[in-house]
Amino acid sequence: YSPQYRGKPKMEQDTQKQLKEYRDSIDNIDAALVFLLSERFKITHKVGVLKAENTLLPADKSREAQQVSRLRKLSKEADLDPEFAEKMLNFIIAEVISNHENLRDSKKTS
Repeated sequence: YSPQYRGKPKMEQDTQKQLKEYRDSIDNIDAALVFLLSERFKITHKVGVLKAENTLLPADKSREAQQVSRLRKLSKEADLDPEFAEKMLNFIIAEVISNHENLRDSKKTS
């Protein structure tokens, strides 16, 4: 064991080691999520530019409803709370729409 565990009871050492392993896994997953979100926003930026250039509305309620339905189904398959998944997607969609509105507004002024 590493020096951080020296002098601690074996059970506490094992618990701390397992906790560190779990937290390391969580940190790796969080990093992956950040990079995936970054990729998603790069693509949605392209969608926003396309919409602005073609005078399409920033929001697409039909697409959003399809995405919510799809994500709820996926979350059930993945054993993730569908309510949480929907909240997460709605948060992302709100940010995307805001970005698209900004792109549209900047297109109007240029």
